[in-house]
Amino acid sequence: MSILNLAMFDEIRRMDVRQTVYQILNFAMVVSSALMIWKGLMVVTGSESPIVVVLSGSMEPAFYRGDLLVLTNYHEDPIRTGDITVFKIEGRDIPIVHRVIKVHEEDIDNTKILTKGDNNQVDDRGLYAPGQMWLGRQDIVGRAKGIVPYIGMVTIIMNDYPKLKYAVLACLALFVILHREK
Repeated sequence: MSILNLAMFDEIRRMDVRQTVYQILNFAMVVSSALMIWKGLMVVTGSESPIVVVLSGSMEPAFYRGDLLVLTNYHEDPIRTGDITVFKIEGRDIPIVHRVIKVHEEDIDNTKILTKGDNNQVDDRGLYAPGQMWLGRQDIVGRAKGIVPYIGMVTIIMNDYPKLKYAVLACLALFVILHREK
């Protein structure tokens, strides 16, 4: 009887190891799928960041803090006055969402762009890198083509409260790893 119990215990332990490995692989597949979707969106939209969250109120009433913007950045599609662009400034990690107010275009590769937030009193020259008076096409991350209102508040909350972000990520990871299919 004890040999039979020992064999059953050994089999259960092997099943638990298999199930744990399965759960870890399942978690890895979820993460890699998310990365593949992100890279696929980058290819389809032509933008290094196909989705951005509006972080300030500088574009109100067009966009509010927490709105999620879908971007495209096709180089053959010229930038025009009135376009809402997302651009990066050298030395800053966070992109800025503002409207184009002036464009000087000699050709598609030599374009000078001036932006301004709809809710701001002055143009963005004070935000640009020191000595920079215009943005170039290389500074543009994308142009807004779609909006999902307020869904980005989750991102803002997670950035404002980093401990909450790590707690949520830990709970999700634990759920994926510990959830057992029967």
